[in-house]
Amino acid sequence: MKKILIMSTGGTFNKIYDPVKGEFIIDTESQALHKIAKKWLCDFEILNLIGKDSLDMNNHDRLELLATINQSEYHHILIVHGTDTMDVTAEYLADADIEKCIVLTGAMVPYSMDPVEATANLCSAYGYINALGQDGVFIAMNGLMGTYDRIKKDRFKGKFTAH
Repeated sequence: MKKILIMSTGGTFNKIYDPVKGEFIIDTESQALHKIAKKWLCDFEILNLIGKDSLDMNNHDRLELLATINQSEYHHILIVHGTDTMDVTAEYLADADIEKCIVLTGAMVPYSMDPVEATANLCSAYGYINALGQDGVFIAMNGLMGTYDRIKKDRFKGKFTAH
């Protein structure tokens, strides 16, 4: 198995209900990832940064993500990201010509509401990054895996599709 860093940037995957505010908020400690890792009996390094809904992410956040990736000792990096701007971040990272293997994944439904989709997407991304034999930026969502420019969110169908 490859040594993989999981970077958690927030997104729906990590949303939890705050009964005081009466709304879903981003869990900046990524409890969902820790719960999954515990069930898998794996010891991941999980790095939490940004902690935003992807609609609130900006280029400063993407620059922080890129700098963290560049400074990381890890060659294989799995990024949990919100689905609404996953493609924007993926393209930003691809344009930086990083010589690492990066796979982005996320969830359309919070793990805290229904853990099945988030867990399935993380499993797919984890297996995919272990099988990949090349550097680049990839997306693993809804059972689809491929380069960032081929896997896109279809907002009308409410799922990711291959192009």
